[in-house]
Amino acid sequence: MRRVITYGTYDLLHYGHIALLKRARALGDFLVVALSSDEFSAAKGKRAYFSYEERKLMLEAIRYVDLVVPELTWGQKTEDISMYGIGVFVMGDDWSGEFDDQLQGLCEIVYLPRTPEVSTTRIKNDMRLR
Repeated sequence: MRRVITYGTYDLLHYGHIALLKRARALGDFLVVALSSDEFSAAKGKRAYFSYEERKLMLEAIRYVDLVVPELTWGQKTEDISMYGIGVFVMGDDWSGEFDDQLQGLCEIVYLPRTPEVSTTRIKNDMRLR
C-alpha cells in the first residue's frame, strides 16, 4: 500500500482544497492529512475561522481523505513519515523546494500546482469588499 501525506490548515474549505486532496490521493492508496492545530496556526500567525475539530470533521467527510491527524509543529514531518509509513509527501507548489533538504531520502516529494483562481486569502479579501 502506497501512503501519501499532505499538510495544511484547510480553513474555509473550497474546491481548490478538494482538487489538491483528489490529486494527492491519486498518487497512492491511502491519504493522511496533517491538519494544523489551532495552537500551531496561532504560532504561525494565522487564525482559522473554524476550530481544529470543525476542520477535521469537514476533512473526514471528503472521500479522498483516509486519516486526519494533528499538525503540532514544523518539525514533525519526518516523524509522521516514519509513523504512518509514508511513501509520498505532497504540498502545493507555493511550497516548492521548501522541504527537500529535510525529507530527501525519506520518501518521494511532490509539489502539486495550486488551483490558480481560488485561495482562502482571496476568498477572505473578496468577502471584505462586499
